[in-house]
Amino acid sequence: MKALLIELYERDSRRAVAFRYALLVFDLVTVAFLVVSSFFAHSPTVERIDLAIGVVIVADFAARTWISRRRVRDLLHPLGIADMVVIVSLLAPIVGEGLAFLRVARMLRLLRSYQTVRRLRTDFDFFRRHQQTIDAGINLFVFLFVMTAIVYETQHVANPKIEHYADALYFTVTTLTTTGFGDITLEGTSGKMIAVVIMIFGVSLFLRLVQVMFRPHKVEHKCPHCGLNRHDVDAVHCKACGNILCIEDEGAV
Repeated sequence: MKALLIELYERDSRRAVAFRYALLVFDLVTVAFLVVSSFFAHSPTVERIDLAIGVVIVADFAARTWISRRRVRDLLHPLGIADMVVIVSLLAPIVGEGLAFLRVARMLRLLRSYQTVRRLRTDFDFFRRHQQTIDAGINLFVFLFVMTAIVYETQHVANPKIEHYADALYFTVTTLTTTGFGDITLEGTSGKMIAVVIMIFGVSLFLRLVQVMFRPHKVEHKCPHCGLNRHDVDAVHCKACGNILCIEDEGAV
């Protein structure tokens, strides 16, 4: 059994790759369920689905811990801590709604997508050629939905303007882009502080990620003379020092 798990999580066999892609799909479906369930009243059915998702994540977490050669280090790793928080958030409805805010932690499952994308770079040329754009897109997606989850979970009970995830996403995007129509505002001191944090990140991180996504594609190749690491795809000379570059491409012999 342990040998099978090591193959699925660490090897490059066909079924191992398929298994890791299936985990990515599961994570995306989990996040989609979190969003969709916000449009409906909380019910025992939602709690049962939460429990089922939690059982799968517990099994995944237990399997990775069992085969780990550095268990303590992996448990204290940010991804390990994120998984434990997600598990608690999924079991929280069993002990009451007092811990419902922890549901925002389910978005942290998206952090696992970084590992899968690294695998995609190996499997598909498209991901290798557009690595920077894809990385920026994932960072933007994760940040946007984490902030949306925070807005929703802290506001939907007391704020009539935040009824579901669509409202929270609308507020988050308008705030990040500094558009600020003003038709939705966050209530209370905590709501104002959340809005401040979103605006600060909107001026820095959000705009930076969007710029990376739409700027001309660069290749990573360290110049041996000056150390400049990013160059145009068809660059022959380094823009910083003029040194001749030997950038490998699909046509290189």
